[in-house]
Amino acid sequence: MDTKNKPRHTSYELPACPVEATLELIGGKWKGVILFYLFDGRLRFSELKRKIGCVTQRMLTKQLRELEAAGLVNRIVYAEVPPRVEYELTEEGKSLKPIVKSLKKWGEEHAMDLINERHQAVLSEQACE
Repeated sequence: MDTKNKPRHTSYELPACPVEATLELIGGKWKGVILFYLFDGRLRFSELKRKIGCVTQRMLTKQLRELEAAGLVNRIVYAEVPPRVEYELTEEGKSLKPIVKSLKKWGEEHAMDLINERHQAVLSEQACE
């Protein structure tokens, strides 16, 4: 059975379910970063890949397709040789800007420290082995 595009839940009626529904649409290793860069405007695939850096072409394509299927990103294909493909946010995608900016701010204030602490703990455990 293909569960790739299947929702995690059949009902989103519990109080916290809108959180889960949102994460279902924007959760993914690179989706938040893709959205962040597209807030500045339309980008070609290669520009987006260059900005992100360490994402593979296959993974970027997968994440963009999922964002497109969710109605958050538009894919624009130009009839040129070689073909040119650009991506931009839909109005729904643009509405995520304050949420992604809040995630960025929280990351600057908390996440980096937490990740560094976790990394130090792993290094300490390895030193004791």
